[in-house]
Amino acid sequence: MNGAITIVNQEDARAALARAWPTISRECVEVLGSELHYQAMIYFALRTAGAVPVNQLGMNVKQWIPDVQTDLFKAFDQAKHEAFRGGFEPVPDVVIFSPAVQGDWRRRQRERTLGSMLLAIEVKASERAGARLSRAELERDVLKLAAHRGEVRARGHDFHPVMMVIDSAPTANERVRDDVRESVESLARSMEVEWLYAAPEAR
Repeated sequence: MNGAITIVNQEDARAALARAWPTISRECVEVLGSELHYQAMIYFALRTAGAVPVNQLGMNVKQWIPDVQTDLFKAFDQAKHEAFRGGFEPVPDVVIFSPAVQGDWRRRQRERTLGSMLLAIEVKASERAGARLSRAELERDVLKLAAHRGEVRARGHDFHPVMMVIDSAPTANERVRDDVRESVESLARSMEVEWLYAAPEAR
């Protein structure tokens, strides 16, 4: 799209997200859909309002990490059947890369994608009938983001992790409880994970 701005570092990536967030937080609560649908909306907002180049923005990026270093990813690895151990594969929902990724974030390019991540977003959405997002699943994603960053840092690189909650359910009994939201937001801050929350009343 015309007007795209090359994203060179984490500061640029965070600025792009800041440009896109008003659109994301406004438009995502105007429709009801699946988590994947919101991921697509977030991608589009980053391309348009955020002005992220098409060859620097990936979605559902598979990143096989052998010889994991963090306690959480080690636990995930050990929980698998013995025949499938030897690493862990996080799949961040949306990723802004540096130009070094060269528009190629296929699974086979894991070293390049790990080394060129600038910002990664995990998305959670309130899409269940008669149920809410739970403290456990939100905390799990925050901890996964922090562990993912730990793995990248162990390899000499770094990225900015973002936990984004689209709590668009039309009724309060299907949205995250206030105490849960505050607790998980506090956890995210303590782990240096950015917390972004969109809900009808939070616009």
